[in-house]
Formats: sequence, structure tokens, C-alpha cells
Amino acid sequence: MKHLISAEARRLLATRMWSGLLLTAAVLGGGMMAAMAFVGPENFDPPMPGLHTESGVRSILGILGYTAFVPAAAGALAVTSEYRHRTAALTFLFAPRRWQVLAAKLAVHGVAGLAYGLILAGTAAAALFTVAATRGISLGLPTGTVLALLARIGLAMVVYLLIGVGMGALIRNQVAALCVVIGYLYVGEPLLMMIPGVNLLYPVLPGGATASLTDFTYLADAMSQEVGSTAVRLLPPAAGALLLTFYALAASLIAVVLPMRRDIT
Repeated sequence: MKHLISAEARRLLATRMWSGLLLTAAVLGGGMMAAMAFVGPENFDPPMPGLHTESGVRSILGILGYTAFVPAAAGALAVTSEYRHRTAALTFLFAPRRWQVLAAKLAVHGVAGLAYGLILAGTAAAALFTVAATRGISLGLPTGTVLALLARIGLAMVVYLLIGVGMGALIRNQVAALCVVIGYLYVGEPLLMMIPGVNLLYPVLPGGATASLTDFTYLADAMSQEVGSTAVRLLPPAAGALLLTFYALAASLIAVVLPMRRDIT
């Protein structure tokens, strides 16, 4: 396992995806947060509570959860690239115990997801506090609470990267896997939220569990009002964290079991 993890880490570091992933985290975390804080959520369309309120800070932090498609896509690419470039057969030839190869891949990309989450949260925190100080705004949440919420979002990014790895193992075609992962996060969950009755499932979906970590109810409430359905109640933060852990374990299991039972073509 030591050699497999080392080989997978070297393979990841040798690709452009690693540096691109971290750069994207900094741009999305620092750039997007700075822009939102500078404009002010009260000036959004539709308007949101200002940064001087608790709900305003939670809302602007919760929007970061919608960048989860990036680590999810990276996780899918980590697996599907093996099949696209036909390196999977060679890898399994030299390491016939496939579960060890896949466990090493999960371990390395789990660390990559953690690095992505830390940079996303760190740059977002720096941008938020800097812009708030520049504008002379006193945030509606204590500094410690803001940092804790950002840390939860950062950890959630690890889950999404592992979900992407699982989807890559399930759908080995690279283009199809990316379309499913990005399409679900961008279109699938928002579409479900617009269907009365079906929108009640949102709290137990990955997006709903992530929103519960920051108590980001703005989008769910807006969708419920738009379609005239019952307001969606998110899970408590602890339950959301447990649910995300379940999704990570399920995705990891898929990533390990499926390639062990399939021929490499």
C-alpha cells in the first residue's frame, strides 16, 4: 500500500489537474467571496440579508457549497482518465490486487480534496474579513463561528471529490461521467426542488446535507415560495455531516467494488 499510495501521489502531482484544482479553489474561494461581499448580498437580485445579519453571513457562505461540482468533476476525472488513456490495465497488471490500487487512489484523492477544501475555505475567509473591514461592516456572526462554518464547507468538498471518484468507477466513459456529475449538481437537484412534494427530498440529497452545515435555507425557501409548495426543512448540522459521511463511504465502496468485478477494456 505504501508503494501504491506513493505512485498514485506522484501520478497526481505530475498532472496539470492538481495545480488547476488548487488554483480553482483560490479563485472560487477568494475571488467569488470578495465579489459577493463587496457588492453586498442586499444588492443581489433577488436581495438577500446583509452581512451585518446572521442570516446574511450564513447565506453568503452557503453559496460556496455550490462550487462542489469542481472537486466532484476532479474525482470523476481521476478514475475515468485511467480508462480513457488505457493505463488501468497496465496498473492492474503490476498490482493485481485491485482493491489496494483503488484504496490508494481514494486515499490520495481524499487528501487532494482536503487541500482543495482548505484553500477554498482559507481564501474565502481572508476575502470576507478583508472586504468587511474595508467596507466598515461588522459581520453578523462571530469570527470563530464563521471559521467553523467555512471549515465544514471545506470538509464537505472532500466528500464531493470521493463522490466523483465513485461516479467515475460507475460510469467509465469520461465525458458521460462529467455530464452526470456536473449535470446533477447544477440541474438535477435544483430541478427536484421545483417539483412540489419531490422537493421534500432535498434535505437528504448531497446538496441539502451541505446546505444544512451552514443553515443555508435561502435557496430552498425561495424555490418553495416560487412553486407554492411546503417549505423545506433542512437537517440539523450534525445530521447533515453524518449524511455526507454516508455518501462518502458509499462512493468509496462503489469505487472499490465495481472495478474488481469488471473486465478492463
